[in-house]
Amino acid sequence: MATATDAVDVAPHATVWDADGVPLYTLYGEQARATDAEFIHIEDIQSRSHLYDWGIGLHTHRGLFQLVVMQDGGARVQLDGRTIDTVAPCAVVVPPAVVHSFQFRPETQGVVLTVAEALLFDGTSPRSRPLFEALFVSPCVLDLSGDPQGVRRMAALLDHLMMEFRWPQLGRDLMCEWLVRGVLLLLERCRAAAIGPSSAPERVRTELFARFRALVEAHFTEHWLVPRYADALGITESRLNRLCRQLANRSAFEVVQDRLLLEAQRRLIYIAAPVSLIAYELGFQDPAYFNRFFKKLTGKTPAAFRRQARGE
Repeated sequence: MATATDAVDVAPHATVWDADGVPLYTLYGEQARATDAEFIHIEDIQSRSHLYDWGIGLHTHRGLFQLVVMQDGGARVQLDGRTIDTVAPCAVVVPPAVVHSFQFRPETQGVVLTVAEALLFDGTSPRSRPLFEALFVSPCVLDLSGDPQGVRRMAALLDHLMMEFRWPQLGRDLMCEWLVRGVLLLLERCRAAAIGPSSAPERVRTELFARFRALVEAHFTEHWLVPRYADALGITESRLNRLCRQLANRSAFEVVQDRLLLEAQRRLIYIAAPVSLIAYELGFQDPAYFNRFFKKLTGKTPAAFRRQARGE
């Protein structure tokens, strides 16, 4: 279930860096927070960028998919070393772990949508997932000027999503998830129309990655090792790791660990059960090992995470 987080401050924090020395943020200028692994966040471009003189420096997000839709204005965008000058209407697609930056034209109008990648691949919507899987292959900038009707429909969904995000109502979490999937499907239509039919190798990679995600969804609580996933897919372990690096910028092991962590966080937030019981339900034979696993990936013990997430 998605958690639509509240508006967040932008006070300075100690910066976290990735292995290449690039700042690692949840949202630009912010440290990772308790519910990072399962959230949807939406805000207008101005609310954050004007605080930084319309410039968002090089940074990356782990496990988060970001979509920047510009309806007026434009920006100079860096995506994994490529510099692209964009003019509205356009959409910038930033898959997880891509190093990126924005220098917006002053007063640029648009929306920034951030969603946890694991939320979109958690098995709750198996029919919709393959339809926008290709969006996660590589970063890109989509020119939307040739599809004014599609731009209007996407803008309407984003406006609705913004309203749901800001004013909680019955079923807000589900509504936000449905609206996000609607936006991504419209965006995938634009992407597919712009590039034409996918090449055979690209389709093979995308479909294989989707099969891997499906296996992870079915067996992550069984703690399958990476070689077992590779055997089930009929490929070598090295090929599976290359595939994950190409499409998710994560190793196969990290993809599995991310899914296990997401489920742990969800249960700690939404299920009133002892941490030890949650550990057993997630396939950990020793609660102490679950504690070490959780703290290694989040910096917090499961109990501390639960208290923070609940505002205790």
